[in-house]
Amino acid sequence: MTKPEILAPCGGEDALLAAVRSGADAVYFGAGDFNARRNAANFDGDALERAAAFCRLHGVRFHITLNTLVTDSQLTDLRQTVEHVCEASADALILQDLGALRLVRQMCPDMEKHASTQMSIGTRAGLELLRSRGFSRAVLPRELSESEIASLCQEKPLELEVFVHGALCMCVSGQCLLSAMLGSRSGNRGLCAQPCRLQFAAEGGTGHDLSLKDLSLLENMETLAVLGIDSFKIEGRMKRPEYVAAAVTACKSALSDTYTAQQKTELGALFSRSGFTDGYFTNSLGKEMFGTREKENVTAATNALFKKYAALYEKERAVRPVDFTLCAKVGEVPTLQAVCGAYRASATQEVLCEAAKNVPLTEEKAHTQLQKCGGTVFYARHIACTLSENVSLPLSVLNALRRSVLEKLEAQICTAKPKHTVNIPLDFSAHTAGAVKRYLRFRSAAQVPDNVSADRIFLPLGTPRAVLEHCRAGVYLPRGLFGAEEKISEMLKISGAAYAMCDTLDAVALAKRANVEIIGGAFLNIFNTLALEELAEIGAAEATLSNELTVSQIAALGGSLPRGVCVYGRTPLMLTRNCPVKNGKSCKECGRKSGLTDRKGIFFPVLCENGFSEVFNSRPTYMGDRLSEIRNVDFHLYDFTTETKEECAAVLRAYTTGVAPVGEYTRGLFYRGVE
Repeated sequence: MTKPEILAPCGGEDALLAAVRSGADAVYFGAGDFNARRNAANFDGDALERAAAFCRLHGVRFHITLNTLVTDSQLTDLRQTVEHVCEASADALILQDLGALRLVRQMCPDMEKHASTQMSIGTRAGLELLRSRGFSRAVLPRELSESEIASLCQEKPLELEVFVHGALCMCVSGQCLLSAMLGSRSGNRGLCAQPCRLQFAAEGGTGHDLSLKDLSLLENMETLAVLGIDSFKIEGRMKRPEYVAAAVTACKSALSDTYTAQQKTELGALFSRSGFTDGYFTNSLGKEMFGTREKENVTAATNALFKKYAALYEKERAVRPVDFTLCAKVGEVPTLQAVCGAYRASATQEVLCEAAKNVPLTEEKAHTQLQKCGGTVFYARHIACTLSENVSLPLSVLNALRRSVLEKLEAQICTAKPKHTVNIPLDFSAHTAGAVKRYLRFRSAAQVPDNVSADRIFLPLGTPRAVLEHCRAGVYLPRGLFGAEEKISEMLKISGAAYAMCDTLDAVALAKRANVEIIGGAFLNIFNTLALEELAEIGAAEATLSNELTVSQIAALGGSLPRGVCVYGRTPLMLTRNCPVKNGKSCKECGRKSGLTDRKGIFFPVLCENGFSEVFNSRPTYMGDRLSEIRNVDFHLYDFTTETKEECAAVLRAYTTGVAPVGEYTRGLFYRGVE
């Protein structure tokens, strides 16, 4: 079994120092604005060069996070960032955006690409699709159980990485719009405001029913290693360096079966939310997984505890063995050669060795001086000496030789060959759409109005085939597919559907396998022209654009793939595998009519499907009187959730006549957009 990698978070240079000197095998950090922790210090300009050199010197891989959605107007800056990280010879890029993937693949084919957990991939079909697009590793969702991870590890198509410690979002990563809709700070763009940690209460629940405890799978790491996980990831790019040092140390202990209760307590003191949970991994869902950052959590870490873990990275770690060969002969200049792996260096001093007048240089003395590599990453492994009998060499000269060869070795190690890049054009002509079509999605066939007029209708997968045929409808696949790949594949086959809306690449892969026409959903997060081109190449016939785009951004998109936007409906804000409503009532008591109430008394409906729950916006997006302002799209999608059959019909009539909205509504993000 190959030793798994311990991958540590670095929000700044102090955290990088802590991670590397505590023994992390690899680190990940942002370089610029295109990463999911834009408020971290990150590594720009010279800081990236210093970080790259530091990692190379210590034999630590560094992965750059470019895992946010990118607008067309930002693609030029993204290209420059990619050039910069290729110049620094990064080991891998972590990506979410299909457009960023396409750009990186074209610019730097040799760059290792990792699929961010923001891509929401949790099926074998999805992993195989990632491999076909050039990914070599996928970061799995945090919501998977042990058996589901084990299934993905069997003859895995690419490397797999899992989060083993740190914050645990309520929503499946990449599927959350809560922060974006409530305050225009997008989690998909690296600026999540974490409103889920505020009060969202289910009836009879905890009062904070969107806030989970922190994740910890440290006690399960040996199991994960046996399953075949390649990389153990620690969350925490916004956390203190002492936390990073403690988490790395705990991971190392867990892999060597020496993880202690004291370490767990200290980790909880350094940062936790009401302690830790492994509920998803052990399939123990429920109220016990929920927690908040309480006063006791904030005050638990003492100065003594911080000092304990700061001491782990105060001094340099000797991690590189060096073999020295010293030659000192009377009448000749002394030479010292050093070999460190594939690196070689030699040094001489412009002094001649003389015959000793008093005490000659002995092999023992030479060994003693050459072993003094303190303060560097090097340590002497083998020392060979060729000394004339009775030769004299000042110890200061010997020390200078040692310093010189180690400096030369360090310079060689830190100077990596930049990865080759190709300058690709980023000039796009705006898409020209034809007559706009009407697409309707219903959560139940009972919502479909009589004699409804539509170009496409989407009903839930599992709707009887006869009903689909009667409504002339296709299906939409659930966003949550973890653990249900074979079941969904069979249901899709039985449905006889000609087309399917797919909100994740997992769903795209299953529809592609079934030879069903693919209409990309809004939660594929299509945000730029390159993403449209990539999705078309994957096999989609059409795409629903991201709900986070503005009307001006929509109009400016290029590419030929037909695209549309959702013009009506309660925007799905969260997809979660742990139903928040069940904190207070059973599924039978809920009856699909429950939800959450925030601290202002606003109600957010919750609907469940295929073992997942979706939290919807408190009010629908309405654009019936402003459809003309949405330009260059091929279809309008109407997404009906909690509406009755009569209410659906009324909405469609209102859009036909273009009347102004009545009652509570929102314009979504069509005008205010996201940061």
